[in-house]
Amino acid sequence: MDVTIPNTERFIINAGYSNRSFQIDVFYPNCSVPENGFPIIYLLDGNSNFATVVDAVRLQSRRPERTNVYPAIVVGIGYQIEQPFSKERFYDYTLSAPEFDISSKWNDRELPPHGGAEEFAGFIKTVLKPFIENKYVVNKQKQTIFGHSLGGLFVLHTLFTNSQAFQTYIVGSPSIHWNQTLLLQERDAFLANNNGMENSVSLLIAAGELEGNHASFMLENARTLTKKLSTVSQLKVDFHIYDNENHISVLPRLINQAIKRALK
Repeated sequence: MDVTIPNTERFIINAGYSNRSFQIDVFYPNCSVPENGFPIIYLLDGNSNFATVVDAVRLQSRRPERTNVYPAIVVGIGYQIEQPFSKERFYDYTLSAPEFDISSKWNDRELPPHGGAEEFAGFIKTVLKPFIENKYVVNKQKQTIFGHSLGGLFVLHTLFTNSQAFQTYIVGSPSIHWNQTLLLQERDAFLANNNGMENSVSLLIAAGELEGNHASFMLENARTLTKKLSTVSQLKVDFHIYDNENHISVLPRLINQAIKRALK
């Protein structure tokens, strides 16, 4: 007998570029719809974290008066695979930038196709969001995007280039080193132009303590970026280091903190 997550649906949606399609998993709360619609969380790497996030939301939103976590729609953006991660994410989550940022770390290995972040962002904006908003009752003023590793890189890119697309940005162990040159250019443009953002947004950046020894300087890059962004008055930014956690084990603790931030 198959085991399913209650109140979930799965869709295969054509991306409109590179012959790519995405596996979209959606959890919709089985309760009364709030006056302004349900908050919504969009998850990158949906194959790896959709079930974990859904269970966390289901459990904690049962008694919101105690947990301060309210029911929400969860949308996992994944791929038609059985494994937690797809190689296609290298293309979808990375920027079109000079390869010297990353080529030295791959040595003699062939780099996977990369540089498709703008196309992927276009898919979310023009295809996925309209599809979800046409099918479910969404509160467009309480939207969250969650990304880890390369997904965290993409979430930062989204914040810097289209800060009003979401109200909460969750960035776990961001792979800044992949596109450091271009991403920092985007950061500087954001700092120069967005101190007077029309609406304030929330940003949580986190990493595991054991990532401090990572060859990519992942933890230090995240810490430095947070310090820079703390000068933006319309941006509520926090940085957490989770003790005794590595690049993957950090995820459950980050998820717990993320839903508290997004769904309060």
